[in-house]
Amino acid sequence: MGLQIHTETFADEEYGRFSQRLAECLVALREVLSRPGFGVGPHSLGAELEMFLVDAHGRPLPINLDVLGQTKDPRVTVEIGRFNLECNLRPGPFAGRPFTAMRAELESALAEVRRAAATKGARVAVTGILPTLREADLGPGALTALPRYRAMATSLRRNRGEAPMRIVIKGEDFFSEEWDDVSLEGANTSLQYHLRTNPADFARLYNACQLVTAPVLAVSGNSPFLLGRRLWDETRVALFRQAVDDRGEVSPDAPRPGRVTFGHGWVREGAWELFAESVALHAPLLPVVGRESPLEVVAQGGVPRLDELRLHQGTVWAWNRAVYDPSDGGHVRIEMRALPAGPTVEDMLANGALLLGLTLGLSGQVDALLPAMPFAYAQQNFLRAAREGLDAMLLWPESHLSPPRPVPAPVLVERLLPVAREGLLGAGVEPDEANALLGVIQARLRAGCTGARWQRKMLARLEAHMPRADALGALLERYLSLAASGRPVHEWPWD
Repeated sequence: MGLQIHTETFADEEYGRFSQRLAECLVALREVLSRPGFGVGPHSLGAELEMFLVDAHGRPLPINLDVLGQTKDPRVTVEIGRFNLECNLRPGPFAGRPFTAMRAELESALAEVRRAAATKGARVAVTGILPTLREADLGPGALTALPRYRAMATSLRRNRGEAPMRIVIKGEDFFSEEWDDVSLEGANTSLQYHLRTNPADFARLYNACQLVTAPVLAVSGNSPFLLGRRLWDETRVALFRQAVDDRGEVSPDAPRPGRVTFGHGWVREGAWELFAESVALHAPLLPVVGRESPLEVVAQGGVPRLDELRLHQGTVWAWNRAVYDPSDGGHVRIEMRALPAGPTVEDMLANGALLLGLTLGLSGQVDALLPAMPFAYAQQNFLRAAREGLDAMLLWPESHLSPPRPVPAPVLVERLLPVAREGLLGAGVEPDEANALLGVIQARLRAGCTGARWQRKMLARLEAHMPRADALGALLERYLSLAASGRPVHEWPWD
């Protein structure tokens, strides 16, 4: 985020200075966003892919810094868990063949990570939550050995008053554990899409993205297990919210929102209100103040870096997040964080085409739809989609004149496919590219097979003949072999 973290603990006065700088950043951001022409330009597309390092037996291998040392590729970096890596893909124009370009980026980045990992005896697994993860793989020693992650863990614990977190997830099995550190965050990996948008269009696009995230997530699930338990289709959603909770005991008389959130209402003004919301609702975790005075830069007509605001925003994990980027004259974008990693490059591109196409395709209608769709309904849809996947019943506004009605997720997604196609083509995506990727979604719907569905059925087959721990290991080996074929998950065999 532009500021380096060199210490793990901070004094009270550092939090005070940082909060003051955040207030200055918000003033500067409002001024910049009001400038005629700021951030105006065509849509562009970027992405970040997180992944696991595993050994020959499919167990997490905590050597990410060692693997990072084996590559000079600037796209590759570490994540919070010592068994995680991340690839930051180079952004490109949205018009034309953006997914063809992203396919090349994903394949080349993964090939380089696999090469570097192999030098250390590691393999790469691209999946929402690693099926073979065990409690012994986690704990404070599982955090990447960088001050940023230790400092974040210390601040989260400080805000909780040193109290442990209670992680509770109810699925086919039941998970309930007390946890004293943030290492469970490393159990989650995702593919996060970034869509650059003009500031004047931000609110409509962001609200459309919020509205469509649930149906897209329902057809994209790939995280059904955690520490040997069968839980949600997208267990990441339930886990992440609790794994970085800094609230401690929450009083019913003074409720506080968690740092992982779907949001608090439809956006009315634009990107600024989301940044202001993050500052108002969440205490700083990493109070590092840079040298730049944002107000001085703005007064001189420049584009401020807003390092402190960007750093703070990076510690408030909205599932769809506003991003400010000062590079190349500055712009804003929407970071779409809900989709899991895997199973294959083709699956991830299809998920992205559906999410981005629907965001663009519904943005022109969203203001008319929102009066018939209370925000709480969209939030409930998101949780239902994460929990139940293709079995979810989602509330959807038939028109702006009638209340939302429950629709089975597969029926809703099938109905929305033409809207996604229209959104992609309207943004300049070549028709054959849009048709091919949305065709993957349609075939997935007809096969009734997401990554989560495949994993659940495969575990049931294997567990009939072996203990669950062994079955999860055998499942991962099949998963890795089939993912390497490149065939989308709806074409994978069940045996």
